[in-house]
Amino acid sequence: MISQLVSDLQRLTDGLGELPEPVVKPAFVAVSGLPGTGKSYFCAKLAERLPFVILESDALRKALFSPPSYSPEESARLFRTLHLLIERLLKKGIPVILDATNLSERDRERLYNIADRLDARLILVRVEAPPELVYQRLKARSNGENSGNNSDADWEVYRKMKPSVEKISRKHYAVDSSRDIAPVLAKVVREASR
Repeated sequence: MISQLVSDLQRLTDGLGELPEPVVKPAFVAVSGLPGTGKSYFCAKLAERLPFVILESDALRKALFSPPSYSPEESARLFRTLHLLIERLLKKGIPVILDATNLSERDRERLYNIADRLDARLILVRVEAPPELVYQRLKARSNGENSGNNSDADWEVYRKMKPSVEKISRKHYAVDSSRDIAPVLAKVVREASR
């Protein structure tokens, strides 16, 4: 178990590429939302404005599991490793963006604990979009029209996950990706730069 965790952590770390310069108090941006709402787009736009490393759960899952099964055991192993990776990066002063659904407060609680324990600046963002637009995006994705996306989620996955969305208990930003995301991006950049 421990050796597998160490091995998984090394594989994910090796795949990160060049990291941004360390800072004294790194920001930790946790982005949550249902599939197709625009999380990855928001994260990419944020990383264009500030030097962050993006930890995209879909891409990291595929780095560990080929092909992924999306089983509860696989998800548990992925997120155990991902949480350790977040801790390791924050301890080194590397600003992190986590791009994952993070739909339940129980899942987010682990992120809160990491930030609290390391005294990292935690910024929470919930990305949403109207269901009609999500449907169009996911349909385009399943037709191979968005080849740059790492997610395998389709409309059926979205519908199954929708009832499990829980309210974020801490202060957070909400952004509707069907509208102009620039105002929320500016607020997150300002908070992360403090």
